[in-house]
Amino acid sequence: MKKTLLATAIAGAAFASGAQAATIYNEDGTKLDLYGNIQLAYYNVDQGDDSEDELTDNGSTVGFAGEHLITSDLTGYFKAEFEHDADEAKTAGGLNTGDQAYMGLKGGFGDARLGSWDPLIDDWIQDPITNNEAFDVSDSNQNILGIESREGNKLAYTSPSFNGLQFAIGTQFEGDAEAENFSGSSNASAFGGVKYTAGAFSIAAAYDNLDNNDGEYTAADDAGFDAPTDYDAGEQYGITAQYTIDTLRIAAKLERYQAGDDNIEDVNYYGVGARYGYGNGDIYGAYQYVDVGGDTFLGTADSAISEGDYPNDGGESYNEVVLGATYNVSDAMYTFVEAAMYDREDDVDDGVAVGAVYLF
Repeated sequence: MKKTLLATAIAGAAFASGAQAATIYNEDGTKLDLYGNIQLAYYNVDQGDDSEDELTDNGSTVGFAGEHLITSDLTGYFKAEFEHDADEAKTAGGLNTGDQAYMGLKGGFGDARLGSWDPLIDDWIQDPITNNEAFDVSDSNQNILGIESREGNKLAYTSPSFNGLQFAIGTQFEGDAEAENFSGSSNASAFGGVKYTAGAFSIAAAYDNLDNNDGEYTAADDAGFDAPTDYDAGEQYGITAQYTIDTLRIAAKLERYQAGDDNIEDVNYYGVGARYGYGNGDIYGAYQYVDVGGDTFLGTADSAISEGDYPNDGGESYNEVVLGATYNVSDAMYTFVEAAMYDREDDVDDGVAVGAVYLF
């Protein structure tokens, strides 16, 4: 599941405000914070013939963040986040996987970062439409084999704002000694984007050449049709515009997956989303039209494509709808309810979820 907007915002603002974070050390320009969340949710999801339900962890996280002043205009920083399964804490192995970890330098020159974090196209293009508690509309990541390796080994630079204009460029390096390298040789991919903000309006565009996802895949054959063993991941790019009016945010997205292989077709995503803060929480929703060119991989936002999802034939297209609401129990705790409709055969992956989040 994706992290909640509220949890992400609080974690990202920990240094700025200290909200929902415990300061372990703060002296002589050096600061260390501890933060995190517990997330539990009940899901009931359609499997085609019937439905399945579960009470599960929904992305519980513990994080550490630190920074120190090197000069008056240069700050070094780090962040490290770890996930744990709150629903089965006794048997899950504690902090059982990493979420993101990076270090960097920031100042008047901008921000340079090295490590592991979400792809730029997630942050700038996809998340403004849906970055919800339980369900999201689908996106171009669903078409990429080896998607699990997208977040690591990255180096990126984000510029300061020049009268509202900002850009980001970066690379992901996979050496030939690394197990997640699918090509067998060292390679550095390229990604980048540009964003313009004017008052309450912003527009962003991003591109990723997906070079590090090219290679040989045996798992592709599990998808149910003749997927290539020697796989060209293609490219992904998109553009998203946002406008905020008081507590209402409206966003629109055009995203495209440009296939690299002849028997996997292009997919276009046309989405709109809105989120309204009503005082005690948020009401939000999104609609997306998915235009599939022909045979391709396509799953919902939480599908693992390497495990084999739906082959879509003959240029089928889909309408996706996600609706949800949150209610703030306190400054540190809220509940949510969500429903999703993905317009797949036999209503596969349509579902509802309710849950609770505690932030610290």
